[in-house]
Amino acid sequence: MTATSLSKPLTAAPAPSWVGRYQRRLVAGDALVVCAVVVGSYGGRFGWRPPVMAGVPYHLAGLVIAAAWLLCLHQTRCYDGRMLGYGIDEYRRVANGSLYLAAFVGITCYVLDLPLARGFVALACPAGTAALLGWRFAARTWLRRRRARDASWSHRVLVVGTEFRVTHLIRELRREAQAGYAVAGVCLSDGYDDALPSVPGVPVLGTVDDVRRAVTRAGADTVAATGLTIPRMRALSWELEDMGVNLIVAPALTDVTGPRIHTRPVGGLPLLHVEAPELAGPRRTAKDLLERAVAALAVLALLPLLAGIALAVRLDSPGPAVFRQTRVGLGGRRFTLYKFRSMVVDAEAALAGLAARNEKDAVLFKMRHDPRVTRVGRFIRKWSLDELPQLFNVVRGDMSLVGPRPPLPSEVARYGRDAARRLLVRPGITGLWQVSGRSDLTWEDSVRLDLYYVENWSFTADLVILWKTVGAVLRRDGAY
Repeated sequence: MTATSLSKPLTAAPAPSWVGRYQRRLVAGDALVVCAVVVGSYGGRFGWRPPVMAGVPYHLAGLVIAAAWLLCLHQTRCYDGRMLGYGIDEYRRVANGSLYLAAFVGITCYVLDLPLARGFVALACPAGTAALLGWRFAARTWLRRRRARDASWSHRVLVVGTEFRVTHLIRELRREAQAGYAVAGVCLSDGYDDALPSVPGVPVLGTVDDVRRAVTRAGADTVAATGLTIPRMRALSWELEDMGVNLIVAPALTDVTGPRIHTRPVGGLPLLHVEAPELAGPRRTAKDLLERAVAALAVLALLPLLAGIALAVRLDSPGPAVFRQTRVGLGGRRFTLYKFRSMVVDAEAALAGLAARNEKDAVLFKMRHDPRVTRVGRFIRKWSLDELPQLFNVVRGDMSLVGPRPPLPSEVARYGRDAARRLLVRPGITGLWQVSGRSDLTWEDSVRLDLYYVENWSFTADLVILWKTVGAVLRRDGAY
């Protein structure tokens, strides 16, 4: 192995410039929102009468409340660059800041005996909280889109650990580019070469002992460590203390979300207790009943559209309007899946002749310009309208609104132990695979996303997936 030269002059690790720019935008936006809410709440409570009511100068009270609100947001660290743009912690801090503001106003009015109208405060605090959360969501959406186009709006990350673990972490960070972590270099704990062959374009800057130099070489503001021993991790954290560099740790435990993980300190060690996935029980029953009811209502509401699509399919090409296919569901039970027919009638017979043009792997067959797709079929696939008859599968209990992709029997026959866990829950009309690229996904990515859903499903996650499905359909991601 050949060592990468580390002889370049060292410079201080630069602070990410995007953080300051984004923080200033957030402060300005928060100030505008707070001022607008205070003024609007006054008008909503009193109309536009003179700003002195019952001895209270509301123009001064409004300024104090607005300034105190911004101070509370600062005190709850709503502008911390480490959590901006990802996760729910930012929203939680904004809500906490608004709660502190309400407590401040209440205590101040009580201590100073100020007759501030309770209706004014009761209107301003909830409206302001909602407006601030809406503004933060809009700002985050802008930031995530900007990150997808421009890596300079992301944290520059030096990844440290074993080659296997580093390779896996880099792939995950690249897959979630909008999270804001751009890999700038690697330090390996098990020897190094000029570059990792499995992750092209990432320079290897040394071993774990070279982290300090590598940080300055890469211009990194964050170090991501994975697979290090406890003494080495402790030494690394001490080494980064005076460099202004963030340290994040990727644990060996993957594909398990927070609600299933509980930390239990024992003898100074933070032990992680992992709950078993919820594959049965009252919440699963409630999910099933709720989804059946929603699907039944959707069928009734969409009857005219369903009839129109069926007629268009029949007029476009000979054959039935609805395509029926055997799929495998919960516990390996086979069922008949319904879709609007988007291909010619003998599409299955023509598949063998197209096998050489498969754009995916051996398990899944996908072609971006499949000659078997009809004219109407191309349109309904583009907008995912061919999936609507699966609402009847949900009503019958064969499928869920949200779940893993419903597999073919031939696919299940090739399942390994990991992939077979997809059959522990009902397949869904949509799922993580649907909102993460659909036909653009590899077989491995499809399995990984489905297993993640099986292990970590929740009502909140289902609502998020349903919401993201709307966006995926409108953007036509992976629809062909």
